[in-house]
Amino acid sequence: MSTSKSEPVHIEKNVLFEIATNFWNIRASFKVLVGLLDVGTHMSLIRLNNGKFLVIDTVPLTDHTQTEINHLTDNGKNIEAVIAVHPFHTLAFPAFYEAFPNTKYYGTPRHLRRLTQIPWAGSLEDCQTRKIWEPEVELRIPAGAEFVNPLPETSNHFVSVFVFHRPSRTLHVDDTIAYGDHPSFLLKLIGFKHGSMAFHPSIKGPGLYSTPEAPFEFRNWMKTILNDWPFDNICCAHNGVKIGGAHDQVIELVNLAEPLFKKLSEKNRKKHSSHDVPAANPSNMNVSGDECG
Repeated sequence: MSTSKSEPVHIEKNVLFEIATNFWNIRASFKVLVGLLDVGTHMSLIRLNNGKFLVIDTVPLTDHTQTEINHLTDNGKNIEAVIAVHPFHTLAFPAFYEAFPNTKYYGTPRHLRRLTQIPWAGSLEDCQTRKIWEPEVELRIPAGAEFVNPLPETSNHFVSVFVFHRPSRTLHVDDTIAYGDHPSFLLKLIGFKHGSMAFHPSIKGPGLYSTPEAPFEFRNWMKTILNDWPFDNICCAHNGVKIGGAHDQVIELVNLAEPLFKKLSEKNRKKHSSHDVPAANPSNMNVSGDECG
């Protein structure tokens, strides 16, 4: 895990917090292990140059957060779109849609399959959809991993669409990268320290394709976004926010993971041919109960 001298910013849960100009983040609880471990989750709001808002992800709305969002967006009239960027962050979307039905919703292929009560305007699998808000807001899908139908659903929660708001130099990311904000005792037991950064644990298992190339495809993708996106802040679903210095810490994270990338590549080389990429399993494309936000 990568660490940095600068501190994470601790944000009270269920409060609209301005990370930088025209970028807000809301932290919320998400408990696993029969409610024993709060790994957290989040959503972000971005005010575009046209005065409209993008909502990135959703969290359960409290009276307070809904009031704050209403105040900021003129009761939702100025929400241009709601974007679901992680296949398994689904639980809060139905209620959010009920609260804000008069806007466009975009999601991952799994959102479109699972949440059919929402009239989705498009899929993030479509590169043209991802480009709608450029150059202000850029969306990219990590290389070397399955996005359309990640399997097994119980554990392969690695991929999330990265969202970069260029004017505020802020990056929104879900499970792919985790950042430690006063981790709980249980998280500390598995080595997660305050102020530390790590890739999702499934990077060592089903998160990346089981080919020799996949670990390096993901590494090179990370290096490309580090070159293309001069972000200063990062908002991670699990479980914190770093304001200032985030770019350097992600560089450090990628560099420290180089031995892991090599180890995974060699392991895959021994087990499979370079063409042995896991195929989608249509019979397992609408499984419920494995959500993580």
